[in-house]
Amino acid sequence: MKSRLICCLVALAAFAQDKPVAHFHHVHLNSTDPAAAIEFYTHHFDCEKASYKGQDAVWAQKSWLLFNKVSSPAPFDVVSAIWHIGWGAEDMPATYRKQLDMGTIFQTPITDISGLANTSGFYYAYVDGPGHELIELNTSSHHHFGHLHLFSEDPIAAGEWYVNNFGAVQRGRSREPRFYKGFQVSPSSSLMMDNVNIIIFPMEHARQTFPELWKDRKAFESSKNRAIDHIAFSVDDLAAAKERLHKTGIEVDREGFLEGPDHIRIELVKD
Repeated sequence: MKSRLICCLVALAAFAQDKPVAHFHHVHLNSTDPAAAIEFYTHHFDCEKASYKGQDAVWAQKSWLLFNKVSSPAPFDVVSAIWHIGWGAEDMPATYRKQLDMGTIFQTPITDISGLANTSGFYYAYVDGPGHELIELNTSSHHHFGHLHLFSEDPIAAGEWYVNNFGAVQRGRSREPRFYKGFQVSPSSSLMMDNVNIIIFPMEHARQTFPELWKDRKAFESSKNRAIDHIAFSVDDLAAAKERLHKTGIEVDREGFLEGPDHIRIELVKD
């Protein structure tokens, strides 16, 4: 009995060592004026100005917002699989009023979506970011940087890709089609990487939400060179992570980039 227990513990330890582990590291945006963008984020949301590898950046609890200076405004229309980033708000109506008093411009005003969240008093609104990127504020138990919302042709498979290759934790998923006020919100996946909730909605929702952008479109564009250019995960051993990904058919280029589901650009960095 004792020897069997030891064998089980050894097997579990080996499994834990083989399990890929990564952390949510940053969201990288393209900006014509990074200093102004940093001022915007730190003024409007719970985050602070900091330095990352000698460059001014935004530190948001456990991850970074980094900015690449570009000479002309980056395209921001939602045709890549990166939909928006988001912060929480314990009292969404009060937060919304405060943001209006600050002069915040909203692409979508405060809206009650209690039926979608299956809880009363659940609101959201979309802030127009400095590069016209979408920034969601939504009812939450906190007011921190809280989520990344993606689209996918196959949300279930995309969620499994992040779980299998980067150790994201499956929070929930729905395989059956579901509609809310005529908009398709499922199949869907919900994952956690550290304190960031990665939510994946179906492509059909993008088509319904942005019909003019999607009327002749059949696939997502790469996020590269767009307002939200890419996301990044960090690992303890970069060389080992690259080798492990290579064995699964995922290639990381010399600059540390790989292509995720639905042409999302992902950077791999060392912790």
